[in-house]
This record gives sequence, C-alpha cells and structure tokens, in this order.
Amino acid sequence: MPTTPRRQDISEPVARVLRRFRVVLNAVKTHFQQVEKRAGIGGAQVWALSVIREQPGLGVNDLARAMGVHQSTASNLVKALVALHLISARKEGADRRTVQLRMLPAGTRVLRKVPGPFHGALPDALARLDQKMLVRLDKDLAVLVKALAPDGLAGGVPLARDSLPHRAG
Repeated sequence: MPTTPRRQDISEPVARVLRRFRVVLNAVKTHFQQVEKRAGIGGAQVWALSVIREQPGLGVNDLARAMGVHQSTASNLVKALVALHLISARKEGADRRTVQLRMLPAGTRVLRKVPGPFHGALPDALARLDQKMLVRLDKDLAVLVKALAPDGLAGGVPLARDSLPHRAG
C-alpha cells in the first residue's frame, strides 16, 4: 500500500519569520479595512486624497511620485476620485497639456472621517525606525525579494489596491 508523502516541516526560525510577516500583513489589512469602513472608499484612494489636499494643483505624475506608485496606478486612482466627485481634474494655468488636481468639499468630508495615518500603517511604522535599521531591513528584504523572483510590477502597487470605486458619503 503506497504511503502518502510526509509534509516537510519548516524550521523554527522560518516559522518565527512567517509569523512576523503575518502580523505585519494583518496589521496593514486591518488598518485599511478600518479606513474603508469609515471613509467609504479604499485606502489607496484615501491616501491619494490626502496628498491632493496637501498639494493642491499637483498633476497625476506628481501624485504617482508622492505615493511611490506607477503613473497608471495614480491615473486610475484619479479617475475613481473624479467619478466620486471627491476631486477635480482640470487643465488650468499656462500649461494646458496637464491636469491639476484639487480637493472638492466632498473629499474634505471623507478625509475628516478617517483617522491617520492616511498613507497607511506600514509606511508610518517604517518612518519611525532609525536610518540604520531601515538600511539593514532594505538590504535583507532585497535578498528575500530576489529569492521570490516576483514579476517586477509588485513594487508599484499600493498595499491598499482598490479594485472598484466605492461610494463616498
């Protein structure tokens, strides 16, 4: 009678690191769920709104840079926020080729509902680490990312990726 292959147990150090990753990812997930519940829109949309509030008149490329995401991701966020009437995107000023983004009153009301940090719990926690620790963490994670061999696109997608526009109140 054939025996079923035994599952290979992982070592204690691997299990410990996996548990820490789960804690980090669950904390991020919980934060964005709370944001979405309070704001009625996704976490990445809230973050984009907060950047636009802080930098009225910025363009889509500027928004992408400020959020550390790809331009197409920022463009999709802008389309959703415009559709929800939370921001305006108008060609103003001397350069009529690019749009300037501005917060609308409904966007201000949405942000008032949300406790910070608008950009997410993970960037906030990372910003509180000292430089030496950040450099070490960056190097160690770079090795892990290389071992995972991702498709190269994952770094430009926010953790609070919004798949569909939500209704704002």
